[in-house]
Amino acid sequence: MGAPGFPDWVSIANLKARYCRLLDLKEWSAFADLFTEDVLLDTSASGGPRLAGREAVVAMVRQSIEAARTVHQVHMPEITVEQDQASAIWPMQDRLVWPDGRTLTGFGHYHERYRRQAGGWKIAESRLTRLMLEMQRPTGEG
Repeated sequence: MGAPGFPDWVSIANLKARYCRLLDLKEWSAFADLFTEDVLLDTSASGGPRLAGREAVVAMVRQSIEAARTVHQVHMPEITVEQDQASAIWPMQDRLVWPDGRTLTGFGHYHERYRRQAGGWKIAESRLTRLMLEMQRPTGEG
């Protein structure tokens, strides 16, 4: 028998696993369903924007990586569940390769809040911080 909150912990871990899979497969409709309507996204610590609202968040992510081949991985979360709210810190790594030869390899953390809704747990807030970011331009660019 698991500790109190264990089924919620697993549900949140599965939610984040779907996030990575759907993002990398570019399944935008299913990806959008992972978020609350009023989701907050903050990527300012890694040079990106702060956005509010599911439509704006998915549109920005889609525009940013639609053409890239991507791999997102998360590891060993610290998850805290309290009633219908939860939070987590996910160590992460991502790799992006664009058709023009640009590449990005990053390491950092997702800091997230979740809210339980009628359809299950959803991401209510996500903040990306970076520990290391390696970017390469296409060969021939200065």
